[in-house]
Amino acid sequence: QVQLVENGGGLVQAGGSLRLSCAASGGTFSTYHMAWFRQAPGKEREFVAAISWIGGGTSYADSVKGRFSISRDNAKKMVYLQMNSLKPEDTAVYYCAAGPLYASTWRTYGYWGQGTQVTVSS
Repeated sequence: QVQLVENGGGLVQAGGSLRLSCAASGGTFSTYHMAWFRQAPGKEREFVAAISWIGGGTSYADSVKGRFSISRDNAKKMVYLQMNSLKPEDTAVYYCAAGPLYASTWRTYGYWGQGTQVTVSS
């Protein structure tokens, strides 16, 4: 069983930056693939980024590629999402997720945090 807690959300102006963090406890963190998803009001939950526990490979949604960066620190059981050049359309609740598969489909992840709100003003 893995527990995930996100932090770092907030209000930022367009063009600004935020760094989200996700602290994990329980389970064997180093063997889980980790991901960030987001959900805006009235919209489906969408994939943002993922990082594999095997070799640290990463993948990103096209909408954030070049602006966001996902990383992990297995020793600290932490996952991070550095978000630069933020746009109003990035406004959403951001969720950290852990699972046995390296995928962009939210249903493949079995463990979720409570989410952290990111609001980007224009």
